[in-house]
Amino acid sequence: MENVFVSTYATQAVQAQTIQPDLPEVSKRQIIVAIVSSVLGFSLDLFDYSVLLYVASTIGPLIFPSTIPTLSLAGVFAAYATSAVSRPFGAAIFGNYADRHGRKRALFIAAAGVGILTASMGAMPTVRQVGLLSPILFLILRLAQGFFVGGVPAATHTIGTETVPPSWRGWTSGLIGGGGHGVAQLLCAGVFLIMSSAFPGPAFAVWGWRCMFFTGFLAAFLALYVLYNLIESPLFVILQKKKAVVKKAPVRIVFSKQYRGIVLVNTIAVFGGASMSFVGPGYTPTFLAVINHLSRSSIGHILLWGGLGCVILPPLVGQLSEMYGRRKAFWGVGILGVIVYSFAYTALANAHSIMAIAAFALPLIWLGDMAIAPTLVFLNERFPTAIRATGTAMSWNLGFAIGSFGPLIISLLSPKISDIPSRLMWYSLFSVACLIIGPMLCKETRGHYE
Repeated sequence: MENVFVSTYATQAVQAQTIQPDLPEVSKRQIIVAIVSSVLGFSLDLFDYSVLLYVASTIGPLIFPSTIPTLSLAGVFAAYATSAVSRPFGAAIFGNYADRHGRKRALFIAAAGVGILTASMGAMPTVRQVGLLSPILFLILRLAQGFFVGGVPAATHTIGTETVPPSWRGWTSGLIGGGGHGVAQLLCAGVFLIMSSAFPGPAFAVWGWRCMFFTGFLAAFLALYVLYNLIESPLFVILQKKKAVVKKAPVRIVFSKQYRGIVLVNTIAVFGGASMSFVGPGYTPTFLAVINHLSRSSIGHILLWGGLGCVILPPLVGQLSEMYGRRKAFWGVGILGVIVYSFAYTALANAHSIMAIAAFALPLIWLGDMAIAPTLVFLNERFPTAIRATGTAMSWNLGFAIGSFGPLIISLLSPKISDIPSRLMWYSLFSVACLIIGPMLCKETRGHYE
């Protein structure tokens, strides 16, 4: 089936990656620093990017006011999706930079940009203060933020897996891709609880949400501090020594006839996992607020447990992909998703006790990150080292750019708040189908590195 999407040359290129390159000696310290830097770099990037989801129900009336509550939410989710539009452009620029000048330098610049722009959103004027200018400014900031967000995976999604021993790549993929998202959720939930306590009741709508965005400065500072000690990818160093760094723009190679089909298949798979993540961990804070009517404190505690599970479970799924193959890992998560999504959203909407709500909400949160656990290494194995940063970043960001419209689509298709659970169920099942179909269109990639 892959021959329909991938040219003969591209197929041969992917198959050639079964031969492992000779790896230089890498110290334990370098491995640890690479893993920690990748996880923290990606998680702090996602923290900045995802803060908006935790305050969507609060800032919706302030920046996108409407007499129809679901339209107000749709405005916030539209702003969220807007930033995804610029992510592929950031992936192209920073991926090109990472493939030519190194993963570390690209990550350093991208992480700083994300933090500064996130903090800037905390100073946003509301509609009541400046009228229509408010949503316009907010959308501009989100577009700029998305550009830098798109550049982060070019480094975080390559330098970690390129540094660790081959047998660790599946586990590392789950830790960075899924676990990094879990760390971001823990950070978001923790900051949300702190700000909810510091600015209780109506005060949260005045200063609480602003201070959540202001923490972007702290996230950027921490990311840059960690990255200072990061050592360049050993596989990229080999390319530099061999003077094999590509002269032609890597993004042009990635979208050439040779690799175009690979990018298409990758995007389908990434879209499936990204959509599960956006409607699981992404939509849950809003779901608990507008449907279950939980307090901010209760929501924060559930999300903390959700984030903790997302740190633990994705690395396990990633390791299973190392043991049994990437495709089987995708299929396993997909089958579990079909079972859970078929009833969990409806059951969550009808749950009343905090224990019952948590019991149905947590699997929805965990599934989203479990779905993207094998994705990072799956993408790495589809491209040679010379264009891996660009190919991985473009595939990742294209899939996430399309998937980020999920919350917006669900809100627009829900005339009433009570319509949201059923729309979430059907959209999630569609996402699972893409997660399963994408890997079916290519051969097993485990161990393919060039």
